[in-house]
Amino acid sequence: MREGFQGQEGSLQKRLVAQAFAALVAMTMIAALAVTPNMSAQGRTSGPFAGVKANTGRVTLTGNAGALVLTLSEDFKAPEAPDPHWQVVDSKGRVYLLQKLTVKGLVGDKMNRTITLPAYITDVAKVQFWCAYAEVLLGEASFGSYSTN
Repeated sequence: MREGFQGQEGSLQKRLVAQAFAALVAMTMIAALAVTPNMSAQGRTSGPFAGVKANTGRVTLTGNAGALVLTLSEDFKAPEAPDPHWQVVDSKGRVYLLQKLTVKGLVGDKMNRTITLPAYITDVAKVQFWCAYAEVLLGEASFGSYSTN
């Protein structure tokens, strides 16, 4: 009779350990979500672009399935430069040179109005357009002192 009781006690202990582990995992996931950049679908809009060549429009930063996405406003006009690229500056001053803004095609130029940022970019303080050919800043827009981190 004693052996049956010990078997039930061991089973109960296993269930308690499993429940405690599940609770710990749930709390860890909630904590991870709390420190993840809280970007709604609505997002944040920058101030206007200002610079030598890029001086129209704004950019909106949104979170999309855990990734940060930048989208140019409809009134943004591509800077007249030979090789304009997206460039992002984070809140710590790190600069990330990204993809080309415009792509030449047979039918006409295509502008990449939206860009999904790589996972290693976790916040955005400024969006810039950089001419890779002339190595010069064409213009930038800032999100102010609030970072997305």
